[in-house]
Amino acid sequence: SAEEFAGLPGETRKELEGRGAALGEQLEAVLRQLRQLEREAGQAHAKLVEDVAAATIQHLIQDERDRFAGLPAVDRYLGEVQKDLMAHAEEFRRLDEKPALPFLPAPGAFLDRYRVNVLVDRAGAQGAPVVLEANPTHRNLLGRIEHRVHLGTLVTDFTLIKAGALHRANGGFLILEAIDVLRNLFAWEALKKALKSRALRIEEPLQELSAFSAGTLAPEPIPLSVKVVLIGSPHLYYLLYALDEDFGELFKVKVDFDDSLPRTGEYEELYARFVGAACAEEGLPAFSREGVAKFIEHASRLAGDRGRLTSRMGDLLDVVRESAFWAGEGGRSLVGAEDVGRAISRKTHRANLLEERFGRLILEGTHLIATDGEALGQVNGIAVLTAGDHAFGRPSRITARTFAGEPGVVDIEREVKLGGPIHSKGIMILTGFLAGRYARERPLALSASITFEQQYEEVEGDSASSAECYALLSSLTGIPLSQALAVTGSMNQQGEIQAVGGINEKIEGFFDICRSRGLTGRQGVLIPESNARHLRLREDVVEAVHTGRFHIHTVGTVDEGLALLTGREAGLRQPDGLFPEGSVNAAVEAALQANIARLKELRGK
Repeated sequence: SAEEFAGLPGETRKELEGRGAALGEQLEAVLRQLRQLEREAGQAHAKLVEDVAAATIQHLIQDERDRFAGLPAVDRYLGEVQKDLMAHAEEFRRLDEKPALPFLPAPGAFLDRYRVNVLVDRAGAQGAPVVLEANPTHRNLLGRIEHRVHLGTLVTDFTLIKAGALHRANGGFLILEAIDVLRNLFAWEALKKALKSRALRIEEPLQELSAFSAGTLAPEPIPLSVKVVLIGSPHLYYLLYALDEDFGELFKVKVDFDDSLPRTGEYEELYARFVGAACAEEGLPAFSREGVAKFIEHASRLAGDRGRLTSRMGDLLDVVRESAFWAGEGGRSLVGAEDVGRAISRKTHRANLLEERFGRLILEGTHLIATDGEALGQVNGIAVLTAGDHAFGRPSRITARTFAGEPGVVDIEREVKLGGPIHSKGIMILTGFLAGRYARERPLALSASITFEQQYEEVEGDSASSAECYALLSSLTGIPLSQALAVTGSMNQQGEIQAVGGINEKIEGFFDICRSRGLTGRQGVLIPESNARHLRLREDVVEAVHTGRFHIHTVGTVDEGLALLTGREAGLRQPDGLFPEGSVNAAVEAALQANIARLKELRGK
């Protein structure tokens, strides 16, 4: 013991201490040797395990290398897997052990490192992939890195990397709605960066703005080779081309789809096949020959041209379905023309409440429209209003007043800012026509105001410029205009009548008012001669025209329109420079000369 050792003689203690020091040195040398032996034994054991693992693994890895020969990236990856397997070979012997604590990872958890996260599986696929992404968000386009909660912390690993639409479309085609991409935050810029760099980088777009950081990954960029097809309206294309400097470089090929097709025998046959295919696919009764003919006539009406057919197949498919419904309601095995006609009329009825209200106001006398008799400086114009998918013609009274004063034509709509720029242009063209025809050698002594009566919304378009001209000339000359006729058509400075849009709706709108009051046989519409090819009128309008109860007059010039509205010759300028006596144009010149004389008299006083 320590006490006994302290009681020994001094020489004995020194001897024992010396012997102890020598023994300690020997013991330390032995321990160093033991550690070296353990190290060598461990290395020998590790080498033995590695050799055994190598003998087991090498031929399996080699099989995979042979399978993916020619892919250097895969070969490098398999080499790294082989090294890692041999480095962790000892851990495979402890796979059946249980974790010391339940929240600790199991011994086999390290095997997750060898899993393969297949982003895109094209097993069995043929040809290039074609992907349509309905919700093109940043994450849906470029992929995402998901997280899971572990002990209150967000963690992730490579198995939580998810593919995006660009991954699935890589090597093929990606179809996107342009407006949807633009509406999603960061999606448009991310798409452009991927296309410019030709690489896919899976990143969290808001990571740099986050208040806290969660464990995440930075996957290597994936080479990208894809054709992106953007679908959108022409207006959106022009905006992107003008405002985005990268758009024209990234999207070089523009394809415009016409909304109509030529009405030829070939296309009519294709439309008949479309009807047959739709009926077969949806289990609908087949169409008769008359039903198909009525359907094609409707397709031509939607195109607004007798020589063309609409290509809006979605609208036509709705007509096919509803026509089949009405055939079923009538107990018919084939869909006939009457079923197609009923489907069209019922669709119109469901959407024409606004049209009925305007018609009721006219019939009640609230909205003043004359359909018979004559009036000075007053003519019936026709506008087209659109309510959703339904367009209809709305008759409007156009009036003009002429008076003494400073020369000029006052457009009341423009003055109160209810007239659009195209309508204002029409008034200026009208002024140019008057000056060019009647004021070549003398001033245009004319003061006038023109307006759409009972019009409280904006007026746009120049399709009423010819009607405004007729009303002005009537007020100037004192020659009344027939109120049984309505007028549509724009005019140029030479007095030629030009085509306008919505011609069928305009004719039918005035016809409905006249029919409600009673057709007299004098009523009708003046339309531009160039619009004749666009006539696809309702059957009741066609029948009324054939029986002479309603008339459609085509005019090519202002003079032709004046003759129909006034019942007298418009008159051509003679070699002596004068218009024929009794003609409308002669009355115009006489009125203008009287204005000049009156102005001279007033200024002389």
